[in-house]
Amino acid sequence: MHFDPRQLFEDGFLVLRGVVPPDWLGPLRDSFERMVERQKGIWAKERKPNDPPGGQWELSHQPRLHFESLVDEDTANTMAFCLHDNTMGASRRIMNAEAAGNTGFFFMCNPVEDRGPAAWHRDIHPIDQAPLRGLQDDLLHNAPGYLQWNIPLYDDNVLWVMPKSHRRGNTDEENQCLERNPREPLPGGVQVELNAGDGVVYTNTILHWGSNYSARTRRTIHLGYRSYGGPIFPYVNRTFRDLSFIECLPADQQAVFKDIRHRYGDESDLIESIFRAAIDRNECAFREGVDALHPGKAGRIVCVVLLSKIVYKMKFGAHPVRRHYGSDISHDEDLKPRFTDGELDTLWRRFAPLDKQLQSEAMQYVPGFQSDPMHYYFEEMPSSLNMDTFMAGWRIN
Repeated sequence: MHFDPRQLFEDGFLVLRGVVPPDWLGPLRDSFERMVERQKGIWAKERKPNDPPGGQWELSHQPRLHFESLVDEDTANTMAFCLHDNTMGASRRIMNAEAAGNTGFFFMCNPVEDRGPAAWHRDIHPIDQAPLRGLQDDLLHNAPGYLQWNIPLYDDNVLWVMPKSHRRGNTDEENQCLERNPREPLPGGVQVELNAGDGVVYTNTILHWGSNYSARTRRTIHLGYRSYGGPIFPYVNRTFRDLSFIECLPADQQAVFKDIRHRYGDESDLIESIFRAAIDRNECAFREGVDALHPGKAGRIVCVVLLSKIVYKMKFGAHPVRRHYGSDISHDEDLKPRFTDGELDTLWRRFAPLDKQLQSEAMQYVPGFQSDPMHYYFEEMPSSLNMDTFMAGWRIN
């Protein structure tokens, strides 16, 4: 499949025709429909006393399957498609990485009755990632570290995007429109028209919109991929730590997932060494570790911000301001058992001043983010924050 990755850098999204090979379309429809029926049965059994008979299938404005939990030998072609050169391979090329690894296997369906539009948003929450501008600069100077896909099995035009909004913050006009009504078209927004088997790949820092969740048949594969061996450390950096779902897959597909899990393990080991360098106040080893985790010379302080979020989750687990704090992080589950409580206390002392710099005394809020008002800056990185000022604080902490 031929495409120019530079178009995603330019516009923030890329429409690709024929992502699903023609002879795959029918079999994928059949496999996913089997999994839909399986999930509908699960939701019906899980329904609460006052729920309708279908449970979440009838309640949700966009029923969404986590289909790695539903795959079996008869539906293994769904996983084969996720590893295909048109999906995983294309993601790797766009991210300029040695490998791409799946962060999510979702399948989006239509509701049983019209639910109307969602709200325009960026899939960004600065409390456990980083201010938007830092993430944008990291992408534009280096490469994306995370990509999302919508690949419909039937014609689909639900998604709208705001071209080039991955390069900037919200405009005053956009903020005014979002505050007035975030569920209507924004000036300059583009409706993404996809035929069955087409795909759109995009950075989720872009403003985008689910325009109409109607009862019209919708069966759309929604995938996330993160980079390994690329120029940056991704802000969505989780992986599937439990690979039990691959047991029904052919050996060659299992090998791909095991390779990704091995790469993630190596990455966890590297992060541990970075954290131990911080505990020991070993500035040279810390710099070397961050350089290895984030080879791109620009944007390394963003990597340090992301590391601070892992430390926070290891130390505190949850955050009172965000219910699902660190939902895009899984390294804490591997790393926390490697540190004593005393080491975690010391590690947080190293990162706490940085965390404070990312906050204002006044409450902050920008519409179009997946976050409520909070003290963390939504868009701008603190101008005084860099590697030197960060490590200078170690001498007194």
